[in-house]
Amino acid sequence: QVQLVESGGGSVQPGGSLRLSCAASGSIISVNDMKWYRQRPGKERELVARITSDGSKYYAEFLEGRCAVTRDNYKNAVYLQMNSLKPEDTAVYYCNAGLEYWIDHAHRYDEVWGQGTLVTVSS
Repeated sequence: QVQLVESGGGSVQPGGSLRLSCAASGSIISVNDMKWYRQRPGKERELVARITSDGSKYYAEFLEGRCAVTRDNYKNAVYLQMNSLKPEDTAVYYCNAGLEYWIDHAHRYDEVWGQGTLVTVSS
């Protein structure tokens, strides 16, 4: 089995910063695109940022300029640094990655989701 485990969420005041982490574990062969999504209360899940295996990055317009996505291919990890946080950034943030892995002597490819980490921006 493979899984993504996120950490780094919490409560912060407006204007503050947080760094989210997500690491893949299991019998991983390769990791494709790594993404961060968020789901705000009462809203659909939306893409926040994406980083490809060769380091190309994409940011959603609502966070561009206020966040930075990076990855560590040796650790199979992705990070999201968020700055100048606003109350409307309050959401559960999810990590997603395309993982190729070994299971039962065969290799598979799946889009895997983490469990989510809550970010609350409030004074």
